[in-house]
Amino acid sequence: MFLGIDLGTSSLKAVLVDTDERVVAEASEPLTVSRPQPLWSEQNPEDWWQALDRVLRRLKAERPAEMAGARGLGLSGQMHGAVLLDAQDRVLRPAILWNDGRSGAECRLLEEREPRSRAITGNLAMPGFTAPKLVWVQRHEPEIFAGIAKVLLPKDYLRLRLTGEPISEMSDSAGTLWLDVAARRWSQAMLDATGLSETAMPRLVEGSEPGGVLRDALATAWGLPKGVIVAGGAGDNAAGAVGIGAITPGQGFLSLGTSGVIFTTSAAYSANPAQAVHSFCHALPGLWHQMAVMLSAASSLSWVSGVTGTTEAALLDEIANETDRPGEVVFLPYLSGERTPHNDPQATGLFAGLTHGTRRSDLGRAVLEGVGFSFADGLAALEAVGPRIETLSVIGGGARSALWGEILAAILDRPLEYRAGGERGGAFGAARLARLAVTGEAPEALCKPPALERVVTPRAEWSEAYQRLYARYRAAYRRESV
Repeated sequence: MFLGIDLGTSSLKAVLVDTDERVVAEASEPLTVSRPQPLWSEQNPEDWWQALDRVLRRLKAERPAEMAGARGLGLSGQMHGAVLLDAQDRVLRPAILWNDGRSGAECRLLEEREPRSRAITGNLAMPGFTAPKLVWVQRHEPEIFAGIAKVLLPKDYLRLRLTGEPISEMSDSAGTLWLDVAARRWSQAMLDATGLSETAMPRLVEGSEPGGVLRDALATAWGLPKGVIVAGGAGDNAAGAVGIGAITPGQGFLSLGTSGVIFTTSAAYSANPAQAVHSFCHALPGLWHQMAVMLSAASSLSWVSGVTGTTEAALLDEIANETDRPGEVVFLPYLSGERTPHNDPQATGLFAGLTHGTRRSDLGRAVLEGVGFSFADGLAALEAVGPRIETLSVIGGGARSALWGEILAAILDRPLEYRAGGERGGAFGAARLARLAVTGEAPEALCKPPALERVVTPRAEWSEAYQRLYARYRAAYRRESV
């Protein structure tokens, strides 16, 4: 048995996977985000720990025999968050999250301090990344900055509590702007630009390597055996790639989670910072990946459901029953700013084309389509420096919606594959990484794509209509950004 833990933004999930790769149990706990000021997005790391404790105690109660047979635990998590610790490992302030946009000025300052930043990291300095957050703390909360002994990413804070060791791995660390992504090591130059030393960084391992051992007291509390290996793990998207089997160059997927991602695997480091493409290490040795990232994907659906007084499931049913073709309303899904291709933390959401006849279902469909158009922007940025991506697998909670899949296939004008368990995201991939860390088996032997359940092909009449609507979408952003 192997445990996979995925620390998301809206929930913490855990899966228990047997040696035949069957998910025998799973559990989740909701999480909330604090937004105390415009552009801010924070969480209390203690809430993550309490959610993890509740989830594992629930699995112990439901599956005691299986938990007693677990051999490894893998961690996946939301990327880029800054957990600031003092010399006694006490949290100094709420964690600043990946979708926090406060540090736009600090991004510019960071690149001024280290002009080679893009060459070292392969990425633009963006407010979501970790290093600009620390420059912001240095400038605006100097008393907090002075007390920093360690900076950890969200999942690695959980690891510290699990094992007592400050350890991270390549895929998550590549999103900090402190990693030399090609060399897979910390960059002293980027740390100098942030006013930190390498002593503030965790030790690095590969995602499929051991990254600590579970504390005996926790093993007892959760019904686990002593000596459980905690794998290096991965950032959420790299873990999703391991879970969906995207570990061969050219393979990729589309993730419909709180944020949205198009991910492609490569055998060598390459970068396109000019269009805000993310170039990171993969969770497995000798592999890298590129991502186009939008900040508000399924969270846009959650937002419109809430403000129109319904639930996501009910709104999706309403859209399916009342709309049968591409709509006339345009939605910009920039509720938390945007990354690829705009790198614009000040971008905001927008509805355009409203009339007296606009229904709630039209607004809902416009949101699904607007997310699709943002994916189209990201796909174009990826393909500007790489080959055409012929097929994408779909993962994440949004993969449950058949209608959304039809809309996305038509907008992107390529088939989408849906595989068993794709909605579980990074948790299943984290369990695979746990197994690799314990057994040392070859990743290509284990990390095969799950069973193909269906393929959604583009509807030609929708694709043609969406070409016209996409032009209106892009024009709407140009007008808003003037």
